[in-house]
Amino acid sequence: MVVATQSIQELCINAIRFLSIDGVEKAKSGHPGLPMGAAPMAFVLWDQFMKFNPKNPQWINRDRFVLSAGHGSMLQYSLLHLYGYDSVSIDDIKQFRQWKSKTPGHPENFVTAGVEVTTGPLGQGIANGVGLALAEAHLAAKYNKPDCTLIDHYTYVIMGDGCNMEGISGEAASIAGHWGLGKLIALYDDNHISIDGSTDIAFTEDVSKRFEAYGWHVLHVENGNTDLEAIARAIEEAKSVTDKPSMIKVTTTIGYGSPKKANTAGVHGAALGGDEVDATRKNLGWNYEPFEVPQDAYNHFQKAGAKGSDLEAQWNETLATYKSKYPTEAAEFETITSGKLPENWADCLPIYTPEDKALASRKHSEICLNAISKVLPQLVGGSADLTHSNLTQIEVSGDFQKGAYENRNIHFGVREHAMGAICNGIALHNTGLIPYGATFLVFTDYMRNAIRLSALSEAQTIWVMTHDSIALGEDGPTHQPIEHVASLRLIPDLLVFRPADGNETSGAYKVAIETKKTPSLMALTRQGLPNLAGSSIEGVSKGGYVVACGFPPEELDLILIGTGSEVSLCVDAAEKLKAEGLKVRVVSMPCVELFDKQSDEYKESVLPKAIKKRISVEAGTTFGWERFVGDEGLCIGVNTYGASAPGGVVMEKFGFTVDNVVAKAKSILG
Repeated sequence: MVVATQSIQELCINAIRFLSIDGVEKAKSGHPGLPMGAAPMAFVLWDQFMKFNPKNPQWINRDRFVLSAGHGSMLQYSLLHLYGYDSVSIDDIKQFRQWKSKTPGHPENFVTAGVEVTTGPLGQGIANGVGLALAEAHLAAKYNKPDCTLIDHYTYVIMGDGCNMEGISGEAASIAGHWGLGKLIALYDDNHISIDGSTDIAFTEDVSKRFEAYGWHVLHVENGNTDLEAIARAIEEAKSVTDKPSMIKVTTTIGYGSPKKANTAGVHGAALGGDEVDATRKNLGWNYEPFEVPQDAYNHFQKAGAKGSDLEAQWNETLATYKSKYPTEAAEFETITSGKLPENWADCLPIYTPEDKALASRKHSEICLNAISKVLPQLVGGSADLTHSNLTQIEVSGDFQKGAYENRNIHFGVREHAMGAICNGIALHNTGLIPYGATFLVFTDYMRNAIRLSALSEAQTIWVMTHDSIALGEDGPTHQPIEHVASLRLIPDLLVFRPADGNETSGAYKVAIETKKTPSLMALTRQGLPNLAGSSIEGVSKGGYVVACGFPPEELDLILIGTGSEVSLCVDAAEKLKAEGLKVRVVSMPCVELFDKQSDEYKESVLPKAIKKRISVEAGTTFGWERFVGDEGLCIGVNTYGASAPGGVVMEKFGFTVDNVVAKAKSILG
């Protein structure tokens, strides 16, 4: 191993530190302590081990770096700038935490090239790292040949005490150890300080023993402040262990170099202040102005960064060899990693008629997943120990397990928190894999932060949520979602689907697969649903459409708006009202978000403003439906908790019957 002279190492490490200090100081906001303490481990990692190309941040075979302790974002921005990424200039460093800057308060993958995942909510990053490592393992097992290795890279994570306190990290570490993801290496910034002070007040467990119990290879660098050789040896040893992930505990001093604030909570989340910045400069011998980096340091960083161009060129040669030797696999690999879909891929989705058997939409989902998996090898995913309830098994593949990474069925165990973040990591590996994760709709509460981050991060993750209403029945209120669909609709840039039958389920999956930078969530039934005469795949793409109406708009008396299992209820009620001489339109609204994106003209064609009498019917909270039914309409829903009884009985007792819809319709029509 070639090690630079100590003086240039110190110069480079302090360059990282002081760019971070100066950025936070100028913003008068941020977290300087972590970058000051973690700079040595970050420098050794990036300088001696990381494989990346600053000129092409999306090079497929790059190593992935995740700053799970995302509050220390200036560490990552400093690294990106110093190693030559065009995405972070010195002016961007000066604009830390400012409006529309490329250096926001926490790393955001959709803002800053070189940032792999969006981090900040503690523990999410290390769980994302598990997903990134899973994606690498899967692609390597699927496409590598004994004489031609296409995929061979590591996922490195820097996490802190906060990450290890959050439960999601334990879930993620547990499953990563089970899978034996040997190319996942986490460096734990063990600085013993959190916002409230010393971690001794709340966190005294032996983290190393915990990770050993999870099945990780564990190392300890006792002096992470100055012992660069020990850091390098630990990373080298971690890379040599191929059958399990590695956790390197690196004991550091938060705010290293600050005479008064080092090793205190005061440096965790606030600028040092002018006097302490000057004292730290003097203490570390940094005789440069704010944002000034000596040319010798720049030269070293950029020389290290330039190696990436050669590495990518070598990889391109390997890819060319692979194409000549394995043209079929190469074609599939390039199609997947390009993100392109095969022409007419959606022809695989089933289409139904009213004569087809009534099935639960979770069963239609299973049929869709299996149809899609046969034409899209990039589809991977599974369930949080509910495979046979969520119906998420892909028949054409086995289970992803240690020694069988090429398979596509992922068993997450009872780990909704981690499953969500792992799926996001798979999507943000940016090699074309499309992940799905499944559980009961009510348990989205366990994984809400990951669902929100999938939308924020522009991750094409598919959330498959079954048992979508009180109709699930006997399990009772603890398992019956009431407010969940409405609350999920509040998440910006998340498409929430509640399909009414087989055609709408197919339509929901068509949108989910074709919408590249948006996650989709399926809310699916346990009970069977009839296939409707007017339902369609195309209608779903509009979010809402007329599913049953034989009357021109000017003759309408009433509009019924339903979603999911309640659409067929609306259709039956409309038929009964028709027999009594009333003219009723039924609108299916499988995806409110897509309907909101349609033109005013289209929305008017579906919900004419002149028709004031409207009723929404959804087996969940009525919150949000007011804007569709207006002042003269009403909402049929559930604004209390459910009850334990057979599903049909529960639906009847809560008013989801044809007779009740008819009665409510007559009441507002006078």
